[in-house]
Amino acid sequence: MKPNNPFLITGYHSPEYFCDRVRETAIMTDALHNERNITLIAPRRMGKTGLIKNVFYKLKEQKAEIVTLYMDIFSTQNTADFVQMFANTVLGSLDTIPQKAVSRVSKFIRSCRPVFTFDELTGTPKVTIDITPENEQITIKEIFDYLGSSERRCYIAIDEFQQINEYPEKGLEALLRSYTQFLPNVNFIFSGSKQHIMQEMFMSAKRPFYQSTQTITIDCINETEYEKFAAAFFKEQSFDMHSDTFHHIYTSFSGHTWYIQAILNRLYAYHRQPDIERVDEAISEIVDESTYTYENLLTAYPSMSIKLLKAIAKSQPVKEINSGEFIAQYKLKAASSVNTALKKLLQNELVYRTAEGYIIYDHFLAIWLRLHSF
Repeated sequence: MKPNNPFLITGYHSPEYFCDRVRETAIMTDALHNERNITLIAPRRMGKTGLIKNVFYKLKEQKAEIVTLYMDIFSTQNTADFVQMFANTVLGSLDTIPQKAVSRVSKFIRSCRPVFTFDELTGTPKVTIDITPENEQITIKEIFDYLGSSERRCYIAIDEFQQINEYPEKGLEALLRSYTQFLPNVNFIFSGSKQHIMQEMFMSAKRPFYQSTQTITIDCINETEYEKFAAAFFKEQSFDMHSDTFHHIYTSFSGHTWYIQAILNRLYAYHRQPDIERVDEAISEIVDESTYTYENLLTAYPSMSIKLLKAIAKSQPVKEINSGEFIAQYKLKAASSVNTALKKLLQNELVYRTAEGYIIYDHFLAIWLRLHSF
């Protein structure tokens, strides 16, 4: 089904509604085709998931019989959550005949009793398992044995992979490495948004995944290519997307994909000539809608953290956050207090450190903070 609005802010449809990333898609497709695992690193909302889905789309165009699986583990809190999600994603997915799926899953999953349900329209089996803590490692081995037993080529993307560092149990990272390296028919994309953690996991000689993957990082989509992409869809509405208008959108959000898509989505829905005034109208609309959310968010933080957030929002990017000039300008406390507040804001991803300096992670929050500033 063709989307009503071509500027998607959730999900993936097809290459027609996916902007650029031609080079990255080609690199990733080549790596997976030649049986190299991938580490994909980019800030959240920069378009990692869309890129992964686009790569999977291209691979299935080349060979329709391959299996592509995607799982986002950001919500998982421990090893049991991971194993449950991994099982739900993988089990039954490599078999086209439901009876064969039941037979093969039952053959390999012995540590717990799998429960099968079937999609009423497609007949595709869905498998759920009840995992006990003492059987987690055994179940993981059984799932990998199931994967390895298939004759079908399979590609699995595990998004927000750095989340396994937050699990209270230790050893999952080494366990996964020990199994992923011995699956000739399966390749993995390990995707993450916390750059320093992902780099540590895959580039430190002390870590299990050291030099085991091809590392790919993505940044902003080229402005010219993005403008062409946007202009083509507005042309279908008999409107022109002028360069100055698109440049205003692009620079307002430092080229960050999701925020640009959100504005383009609103502009397209207006069914009016897009111009800078309409862009600002769309931004105000979204920021106003988020007021209640942002107000509730800030209630969880002390006044010092809120003051620091507002200061960063006004001056971002902030290169020298401990400088006397910055602290004095915004009447912040001593550098030690700034560092304490900053550490928590970084952990909770309200603030993000770029090469240029510290910024507010959520661009709409930054705008809202500037409007409710000093």
